[in-house]
Amino acid sequence: MNKINPNKILIMKFRNIGDVLLVTPLIKNLKLNFPNAIIDVAVNKGCEEMVSLNPNVNEVIIYDRNKIKKYSLLKRIIEEFKFAFYIRNNSYDMVINTTEGDRGAQLALLSGAKIKVGYPGGKNILTKNVFTNYLPKQGFRHTLDMNLDVLREFNLEIKEKKVEIFWSERDDKKVDNILEEKKVQRKEFVHIHAVSRWMFKCINDKTMAKIIDYCQKELKIKVILTAAPISYEIERVNNILSLCDSKPINLSGSLSLKETACLNKRAKVFIGVDTSIMHISAANNIPVLAFFGPSGTDHWGPWDNDVMESGYIKRNGFQTMGKHRVIAESRDCQPCGKDGCDRTKISDCLMDLDIEFIKKNIEDRLKDSK
Repeated sequence: MNKINPNKILIMKFRNIGDVLLVTPLIKNLKLNFPNAIIDVAVNKGCEEMVSLNPNVNEVIIYDRNKIKKYSLLKRIIEEFKFAFYIRNNSYDMVINTTEGDRGAQLALLSGAKIKVGYPGGKNILTKNVFTNYLPKQGFRHTLDMNLDVLREFNLEIKEKKVEIFWSERDDKKVDNILEEKKVQRKEFVHIHAVSRWMFKCINDKTMAKIIDYCQKELKIKVILTAAPISYEIERVNNILSLCDSKPINLSGSLSLKETACLNKRAKVFIGVDTSIMHISAANNIPVLAFFGPSGTDHWGPWDNDVMESGYIKRNGFQTMGKHRVIAESRDCQPCGKDGCDRTKISDCLMDLDIEFIKKNIEDRLKDSK
């Protein structure tokens, strides 16, 4: 295959927060292979904190999907073209669309880039044959590894597989002040992110309350709770707290994503459901105990930065990867990827997890953590 040497690269990841974080190994490896290249990243609004302050990223280009959707049809078309021409005017040599979908394909088409990398399009005649280089399907592979297919396509070396997140000194100071105020030392607390914006990923509130009480009352280690500043997440946390016999520190809704990442780096262990915060914890090299239901662990399990190959060889059931543990049942229907059983927003496979097995794994994670 012909050698390439792009001067300016655009990576597009129009998905969710955790998806964007898992593209950071691709960014790093492209920079290692092309140290003089300028690398920009285009993401949906709300995901920019996953790649901002990254020393390998020149510019984060934000697509405000929710804002544009509220416009009239004419204004929406105008804004879409303005966004596309902004990308075109940046004169990229190489554009990479890391997910399937028409938006990335359309932008690649309009970018004017000589090298366009992505996935085969659908039936849309405008996006069906956009790319110069096509990527393979994911199959039973981790999403992080799928993102690195770009390097394999061009026979480029994959030098590392580390997920990275960066924050500011101001974030450090704010979190340190909070811990000092709460009289909690670094590495002397468990970070629990109990909820997700998708409630069908949450475990039974009673089980989560038992986990909190077990940590605080039996293991004698403080728990700090976080959640996004979203009303239904806060309400869910408040319900969990009402079921607790102990009093954890509740920071739900009070921290940004960067500040939450900063707090997480100071934790001894992370416990939570399949969310971006779980991926952030893995990026921070904090031992993770995660609960999976509708999600496939082979695609989304917490990635251990100290290894080069995924340890997740099944789609469900209990699995490990380095310092991380995923607890899931082994039902034939898992992972279904659905928003709860019969669209109830409640996943039966997460409602009756074995609390004694969970306790044992919490204790093991605490013993093994540094």
